Amino acid sequence: MDMDSLVEATIAPRLPRIGEPAPQFEAPTTHGTLRLEDFQGSWVVLFSHPADFTPVCTTEFIGFAKAQPKLKELNTELLGLSIDSVYSHISWVRNVEEKMGIKIEFPVIADLNKEVASLYGMIMPGESKTETSRCVFIIDGDQMLRAMIYYPLTTGRNIDEIIRLIKALQTSDEYGVATPANWQPGDRVIIPPPQTQEAAEERVETEGVECKDWYFCTKELPEAK
Repeated sequence: MDMDSLVEATIAPRLPRIGEPAPQFEAPTTHGTLRLEDFQGSWVVLFSHPADFTPVCTTEFIGFAKAQPKLKELNTELLGLSIDSVYSHISWVRNVEEKMGIKIEFPVIADLNKEVASLYGMIMPGESKTETSRCVFIIDGDQMLRAMIYYPLTTGRNIDEIIRLIKALQTSDEYGVATPANWQPGDRVIIPPPQTQEAAEERVETEGVECKDWYFCTKELPEAK
């Protein structure tokens, strides 16, 4: 490791972790100055993009804008970010509406001092020291960090997967269950493994529960019947 890398690693802030409070911030946005705590009670998708007026980012903003009504139904707000000025954000948002016919109605953080990007570990020096990577942070209504997804600069995000992830997290919270790979609402869910031998025996005999073995049992949720 060279000296610059060693110094950077030494002073780098601690990255956020799933299950911990989301780092608080106050920042200028296209909707005025906002704080994370302004979204208390709602889920938040905080996402960063490398730069305004770039093609992949434009497709992502269009995708998020189209998904916003679905996210609203899930009590979820969108909050974008890049290391660009408010003026650049405003100009780009207006350009997207003019050229693409899509109105961007969610706020976009202008993080010129990289303060929020640093708090959330959005900058990957191996890719770029001047642009934020395509990061996604799912924050719940209690301002806890529930999930993180990182994409490289070259690869646009799958917005449907972000929506699926939020639905899965909210389902787990409501019913105390887990969701299997490729789960979609209406699919069977996984019951957490039993902690005692007695519970394992009872589970196999429970009506509506299907068990492949004592540790692998699924059930339907009430609304899915």
